[in-house]
Amino acid sequence: MTAFVEIPGSVAIVSGAGSGIGRASAHSLAKRGASVVVTDVNGERAESVAGEITAVGGAAIWAQCDVTDGDAIERVRDLALHELGHLEIVMNNVGVLAMGPPETLPFELWQRIIEINLLSVVRSNLVYLPHLLAQGRGHVVNTASASGLLAHGFDRLPYVTTKHAVVGMTESLALYLRPRGIGVTCLCPSGVVTNIVEQITFFGEPATPRSPDHPVVEAEVVGELVADAIETGRFLVLTATEVQDEVVARARDIDAYIDSYTQGDPA
Repeated sequence: MTAFVEIPGSVAIVSGAGSGIGRASAHSLAKRGASVVVTDVNGERAESVAGEITAVGGAAIWAQCDVTDGDAIERVRDLALHELGHLEIVMNNVGVLAMGPPETLPFELWQRIIEINLLSVVRSNLVYLPHLLAQGRGHVVNTASASGLLAHGFDRLPYVTTKHAVVGMTESLALYLRPRGIGVTCLCPSGVVTNIVEQITFFGEPATPRSPDHPVVEAEVVGELVADAIETGRFLVLTATEVQDEVVARARDIDAYIDSYTQGDPA
């Protein structure tokens, strides 16, 4: 694996950086010498995180950005280029989810989650990739989930579906972008201490799938993993090694894998 960009001296845009994984990644990149554009749908949170970074000697600016708005993403790109002069790293890090039996989740909810979790990355591609391709260097990080590699989370089906799509999109982008000098990382965290619970909507009676007991890690650990991946050019980043073993088992015999989760009465 080879780095596509050097973090020191680079400019990084991180979405969803007002809290959780985005905030931790912004801090990790700033500690390693990047100037960070902290963006979040909540402008106060973005401003606060940028202040945290500058308070410890890092370089950061902030912007409020709704990732369902392509014009807002363009404004962030223009802000980075105008204020900081260049742009090398883009981290797409947003995610919302709803929980409940699949038959209870309304169509409008599916639309909202697809808009935020999946189409936000599409909008980012349209805004940022032409710039990165023109300069022939850069690095893109897309936050998916272990739920984008494993499908047992039927109690959060729109989330599982969109994160699977992000994984597939990101892998295809890696095949296209790496030969053109742009690194690509797919972040697939398992349990992480974040405030995503603020974004959960519940429907119907609880439906609890059988799922593996993966360790929960602090967001700061994930931020360091992201920075490490950019420094080494790594594609897949996991926070639980158990996920890789399960992906291998699933690929080896998917029927046996599904059977292992569907034995006994429905949850």
